[in-house]
Amino acid sequence: MKLKESLDSDMKMKRYKVSEHDRRTLSWWKQKEKNIDFSPSYQRKGGLWSSFDKAYLIDSIINGFDIPKIYLADFTWHSNEELNPNKKMYAVIDGKQRLHAAFEFLDNKIALNADFQYFADPKVKAGGMKFSDLKENYPSIADDIEQFNLSVVSVTTEDVEAINELFLRLNRSKALTGAEIRNAMQGDIPILIRKLSEHRFFKENISFSTNRGQDKNAAAKILLFCFYGEPKDTKKKDLDAFAGLNNYDKEHIELAYRKAVDTLNLMSSVFLPKDKLLKSAGLAPVYFLMIENIEERDLSLVRAFLEYFEGIRNMQFDNSKLVEFAKYNRSTNDQKSFKRRKEILLEMFQDWKNEMPNIFEYGFHHQYTEQH
Repeated sequence: MKLKESLDSDMKMKRYKVSEHDRRTLSWWKQKEKNIDFSPSYQRKGGLWSSFDKAYLIDSIINGFDIPKIYLADFTWHSNEELNPNKKMYAVIDGKQRLHAAFEFLDNKIALNADFQYFADPKVKAGGMKFSDLKENYPSIADDIEQFNLSVVSVTTEDVEAINELFLRLNRSKALTGAEIRNAMQGDIPILIRKLSEHRFFKENISFSTNRGQDKNAAAKILLFCFYGEPKDTKKKDLDAFAGLNNYDKEHIELAYRKAVDTLNLMSSVFLPKDKLLKSAGLAPVYFLMIENIEERDLSLVRAFLEYFEGIRNMQFDNSKLVEFAKYNRSTNDQKSFKRRKEILLEMFQDWKNEMPNIFEYGFHHQYTEQH
């Protein structure tokens, strides 16, 4: 069944239309770049393609190969604030990496791969060239790129759910991460997860990658803990079930969100920008559980302790609690693992405070005072 027919049968009551956009050249779309929203709420993050992948797309364009259609939400016919909060003419539903690659080439940010071959004329030696090089050395090829007609599908709708559903269907075979799928789900909980992932802790303090929604995954775990008032299993099925809840007290979920924000505020004051202690997305929720149980007067000591803790972990000190922590750290998403790792950190933090003069003497403090 064709995609449009499938959507028609599954969402008969939705007000939407899927149609071929008027054929426009790549240079025409490049002029519209500032009027395209590349990061609507449902969209996966950019930066997933390597330079080789991007250059290979340009290779396909030059050599006349077909490239997949690009799907854009078309807002030129109306302005819906919920669907189009950034007030752009278009928003990318599918094809973000392709558009970015094409625009980056036109901006001289990437070059053709070294092994590039021009099938129409094998004598052409354009491997490694950027767009400006092509304009100078092979202007006809540069012109072919600018005049390439993109196949774009316009989606016009007033319904957020219709666009989210289309995004999921188009990406069903693309191995979306759990975080990316949950991000496109409807309801209060996915919205709050998204809002939580925008907290300055995730924007400024973490140093783990977020290109596949790792920040949203950690935010979902944190909100789940606050919602239930204790650590829970956080495997994909658990987080999906949480994000898909539709029978809950709205006041309760809002209270859980505020509690999560309060602790993330504390974490932002504890950790440094792009903190080396936050290289692991799996440990961020564990640190959250620890810090929400720390007395205010001890907050200034937490980072120094965690630096000490990571130091002795890496040095493989013969310590039964470290061995136990390592064992539970292998079961990152289990309820028991979260509980016990939190307990171990709190227990060792108390021991560390009691022995602090000796610890400083052995050099585990690692310039904490200078950094703060």
